[in-house]
Amino acid sequence: MSKSLGLLGVATLLGSLAVFATATSASAADCGYLFDDFHYTSSADSALTQHGWTPRTYSGGPGVPGATWSANSITFPVAAGDQVLQLAASTDGTGAGTDQAELYSTEKRYLDGTYASRIKFTDAPVSGADGDHVNETFFTISPLNGDLDPTYSELDFSEYLPNGGWGETGPINYQTSWYTYRNDPWYADNVHSEQRRSFDGWHDLVIQVANGHIVYFIDGVQVGDHSGKVYPRQTMTINWNLWFIDTAAHTGGLSTYQQQVDWVLFAKNQVLSPSQATAQAAAYRSAGNTFTDTVGSSGACSTPTNPPTTAPTTQPPSNGNCSTAPEWSIGSVYTAGQTVKHERSRNGDPNGPASGDGKHLWRAKWWTQGSEPGWTQQWEDLGRC
Repeated sequence: MSKSLGLLGVATLLGSLAVFATATSASAADCGYLFDDFHYTSSADSALTQHGWTPRTYSGGPGVPGATWSANSITFPVAAGDQVLQLAASTDGTGAGTDQAELYSTEKRYLDGTYASRIKFTDAPVSGADGDHVNETFFTISPLNGDLDPTYSELDFSEYLPNGGWGETGPINYQTSWYTYRNDPWYADNVHSEQRRSFDGWHDLVIQVANGHIVYFIDGVQVGDHSGKVYPRQTMTINWNLWFIDTAAHTGGLSTYQQQVDWVLFAKNQVLSPSQATAQAAAYRSAGNTFTDTVGSSGACSTPTNPPTTAPTTQPPSNGNCSTAPEWSIGSVYTAGQTVKHERSRNGDPNGPASGDGKHLWRAKWWTQGSEPGWTQQWEDLGRC
């Protein structure tokens, strides 16, 4: 499907989705939105950094050792009648001859809500021999503060490997929700979903992060639902990158691959269906709004209020103080304002040793399940009991 046809199709939804019809809707004012249509002149455009984006230039992983992450690999050409973000990556089979691309949000401020982006994945290079283990991505991430950091949060909305990699043949696409990992020796604690087919062309990716679940959609079809301890525990950055897993499959001279991004949308603390998310993006564009950001400037906002997709294991506790509040339970569902007593764990593992800080009174900021007080942003510390 062409990019223009996708926008035309979602535009027809606007009449029945009045709450999402304008960029100044009550929903946007209440909770906040980020929308970017990527109308920039180059990676050096001052508006790009003013709008909170950073082209990566620092060295290091992921990817081929010795590769360069170049801001010049990020451009904003016209595709199907509109400007897009374009990432390019090339390799000649050596580390010194490999360039990779990444654009990320400068601030780590994204957590619960709905994420959406329209992305063009490609199965073949624009020049050179095919077959490289290239990874085309869209994800959110927080820093890893040491091996097996229990507050680490990463959601790989899509990692598309047209030619395979990591021991798999392509094409294959992954959605991965992370709890934590260790580099040496390698250990990964995550859950993933996968699709073993081609995704060459334009696709709408929508991800709902709410109510203890990360629900992944591609073109309106649910492809994953992850929950439990992999639910993000801290704010993250939004990222796209294009990189090579290795050079083992490279042949010939220089091969260059491209990934394009039409737009990105984040609806803070709101659960939008795929059709609602794409309709909101279409509404911004039809209004001539190429960029908006009310994520940080919006007023107080409660979280996703949709009911949980699975029944709670216990009844929600009542509000209380240190004398009357119940003990926190990992299986209970809590809503905004409810209080619990709990001594946080030492390492972020509720089954592990206690911190020694003593019990505190905690108040839920919004709907939460399985998030331990003291380790996650879902809880407000009201002081030691």
